[in-house]
Amino acid sequence: MDKKRAEGLSIGIIMDGNGRWAKKRGLPRTAGHKKGAEVFEDITRYANELGVAAITFYAFSTENWSRPKEELDVIMDLFGASLRRMYKFIKENNRVVFLGERAPLRAEHREMMADIEQKTARREGMILNVAVNYGGRQEIVRAARRLADEVKEGRLSADEIDEDTFEARLYTTGQPMPDFILRTSGEERVSNFLLWQGAYSELIFTDTYWPDFTRAHFDAVLEQFFGRDRRFGGL
Repeated sequence: MDKKRAEGLSIGIIMDGNGRWAKKRGLPRTAGHKKGAEVFEDITRYANELGVAAITFYAFSTENWSRPKEELDVIMDLFGASLRRMYKFIKENNRVVFLGERAPLRAEHREMMADIEQKTARREGMILNVAVNYGGRQEIVRAARRLADEVKEGRLSADEIDEDTFEARLYTTGQPMPDFILRTSGEERVSNFLLWQGAYSELIFTDTYWPDFTRAHFDAVLEQFFGRDRRFGGL
């Protein structure tokens, strides 16, 4: 992939298919999550090498808590391991931002998340967003509540609320909106991911399970995006 073509892009990725990848191989679902975590790190580095401006990974949704406890424990253990390795991204000039409600997460994870964000806050390279315990509807409700509180406290008038003021209360405030959102595994829905931010994003779906997703697959997705005619409602 020509680096200059990808420079400046903002991308959202729904990493789907870990469990099915494992089942297809006669492995426990947790094996798929472990392999998926490795792919996450490789694609993050590749996007950084290509000059992508921002990339948002859907790591764990608010609905994922309904999964079996054994699987949840493994997912959270893997998340903790990923957090520890994420300190390496500090050296790569990435700014790391976590999207989602943190209260239900393990205290040690919340502490690492805050520490990583603080240590990367002034980095000027690629923005790496990791959506954990995240839901698009919940994010919109959260922003609405924040605006309501500000109006109630007299810090903002209702007439001042527009798209810009609303967007400033989202987790992704100040970030570019995603040019495209990718979902792996053959499913063709956004599943409560970046509902506000993705209003004009191109949607790209691939049958490839996330654990099988490679840099070559990423290149193919980029080529598909570059072949789209984006009119944003115009002619």
